[in-house]
Amino acid sequence: MTTEQPIPAKPTPAEPTPAEPAAAKPTPAKPTPAEPAAAIPAVDPRLLVREAGIAGYLAEFKQKMKNGDLGSVPVVLGLILIAAIFQGFTGDFLNADNITHITQWIAGPGLIAVGIVFVLLLGEIDLSLGSVAGASAAIAAVLSARSGYNEWLSCLVAVAVAVAIGALHGFFFAKIGVPAFVVTLAGLLAWSGLQEYVLGDKGTVNVVHDGVLANLDNYFLGDGDIAYAWGLAVLGIALFAVGQVLDARRRTAAGLAARPVSEIALRTGVLAVVALTAAYMLNQDRGLPLPVLVFLSVVVVTDFVLRRTSYGRQIFAVGGGVEAARRAGINVAWVRISVFMISAGMAALGGLFYASQQGSADKILGGGNVLMNSIAAAVIGGTSLFGGRGKTWSALLGILVIQSITTGLDMVHVDQAIQYMITGAVLLAAVVLDSVSRRTRKTAAR
Repeated sequence: MTTEQPIPAKPTPAEPTPAEPAAAKPTPAKPTPAEPAAAIPAVDPRLLVREAGIAGYLAEFKQKMKNGDLGSVPVVLGLILIAAIFQGFTGDFLNADNITHITQWIAGPGLIAVGIVFVLLLGEIDLSLGSVAGASAAIAAVLSARSGYNEWLSCLVAVAVAVAIGALHGFFFAKIGVPAFVVTLAGLLAWSGLQEYVLGDKGTVNVVHDGVLANLDNYFLGDGDIAYAWGLAVLGIALFAVGQVLDARRRTAAGLAARPVSEIALRTGVLAVVALTAAYMLNQDRGLPLPVLVFLSVVVVTDFVLRRTSYGRQIFAVGGGVEAARRAGINVAWVRISVFMISAGMAALGGLFYASQQGSADKILGGGNVLMNSIAAAVIGGTSLFGGRGKTWSALLGILVIQSITTGLDMVHVDQAIQYMITGAVLLAAVVLDSVSRRTRKTAAR
């Protein structure tokens, strides 16, 4: 008979008596939520960059390049490379008369490219702008030369018709929901037909001799007067410097990061070198071409609209994300319609300059590679095809690249077919660079 051995009970930890819990297991006091915020004040990263001086800016520039935020650097380097190559081949690519020739021919496609920048910021495309340019030039030439209306009024009517066309495109896209590609492709065909209908059987209408349209391709207030180029350069430098100082004061008063005086002086100095050099080169030939003045004025005004107004911020917001913009209270439909109105108006201005340069409006004006060159100028200049990134200065830089290539190839007597292939290759390289930069920014969580 076996006897069961008692199983020893497991020792249980002694429970503290109610009188001694604090002494037995002290617990640290939890910090209040207000303490971390008070210990780590928020600092604007731009202040840290500017406090570091030149080293800070170099570090920021390297970081931007690493993250794929290339900006206008590839375009500027490309322009320098193009100039160096063609100067080496021809020996007179950088002569004053050739520089003047390049600047005179950039206004037409450049103005169309400015309108394309607005459309690309939405992540859309407008294929009708070449036809709109041709139809607008035809309307202005027929009203002034054939019907005898005032030339200024004829030009205003032509631009107004183009703006109405843009509103129609925007309505079908924003309100009906037809893709912009389809709407503007239909417009390309329709407005080409309108252009031929307005011109009639002859197909060509010469502009009024020594009239408004004929003088658009002339020189500002006379040929050979060097005062206007110097005056515009000095005025632009002064306005830029004053604007930078006032902006810095406004931001400082609001407690925001502002550019120091040294940075403002550096930026103004760089602009002065570029502007005064351009004025000197133009004055070595015949002075300031009117197309350059008009084109630069349009670029400056549209850049101000995009960067300094609430409407411009709405365009970037819609291009960055339609649903997010709608939830933020932005009238997405109106922004879209107005952008297509702006692009068509810019196309009309470009068409008027084309008519001035060739002395007539005809059935082929706005056809050929006009649209492709304008789109290429916007993309090559740095405007993203995916929307939300770009600026109107892209149109200026891009069209300078294209016109420099075209002029240089003409000087070395390269066949036009080869020119098309080279321009296409440059466009493809710009799109590839944009895609790679966009992927890099995603990887860097920008």
